[in-house]
Amino acid sequence: MSSQEPEKGNKNTTSNDGSSQPNHPGPKTILVASLNPVKIAAALHGFQEMFPNTAFTARGIAVPSGVPDQPFTDQETLLGARNRALNARAAEPGTAVDFWVGIEGGVCEDLSDPDLNRDQKESALQSFAWVVIIGDRHEFSSISTLDGSSTSNSEQLPNKNEYDMIEGKARTLMYYLPLETSRLVRGGMELGHAEDQIWGQTNSKQKNGSIGLLTGDVVDRKGYIQQAVVGALIPFRNPGLRF
Repeated sequence: MSSQEPEKGNKNTTSNDGSSQPNHPGPKTILVASLNPVKIAAALHGFQEMFPNTAFTARGIAVPSGVPDQPFTDQETLLGARNRALNARAAEPGTAVDFWVGIEGGVCEDLSDPDLNRDQKESALQSFAWVVIIGDRHEFSSISTLDGSSTSNSEQLPNKNEYDMIEGKARTLMYYLPLETSRLVRGGMELGHAEDQIWGQTNSKQKNGSIGLLTGDVVDRKGYIQQAVVGALIPFRNPGLRF
């Protein structure tokens, strides 16, 4: 999923608006810790969906995840997403960026499967992705008010020095991979490459992805990630509440 690609290069952008200074007029800038255009578009559209009265621009940057190219547990995948967001923030710490987004895809064994450890039966791997978003709680409070979002108890916002940044996170829907794919991934192949081999595709992870191939594009990769971006923005939409 989102962590499989070895992200090379420096930056990529989905907008010609340019970057903006925090708290200044103009589009809010989202820095996505990936050069994959699907992930950048998913992040941008998730922000736009949650805050339709605010202008956003999004671009990408290549940073390390600190986890294997193919994360193999839920915890490892979440850590990779958070590391990407933090590393993007460290690379561009806020002079022209308002929000940092880490997206990491992973797989894990189905621990509820009674046949998991039985040699006579293979088990299908579970596939999912984590999204982590980091931003300024107080800056986004004004955006939430502009968009008519929940601001109850906003007078009780914590001291900025103590809670300067806010972090939101959410996981995509989980689905099972075919045994054919699971076998290749267990053998050391990244999911995107495994799906390309099985489906005769090229670089499907930057197109409709595994989820799009398996659902016939009823759900494509952008929509799959975008829903989790929306979920990760819940704390930003409700800055008067604690998460």
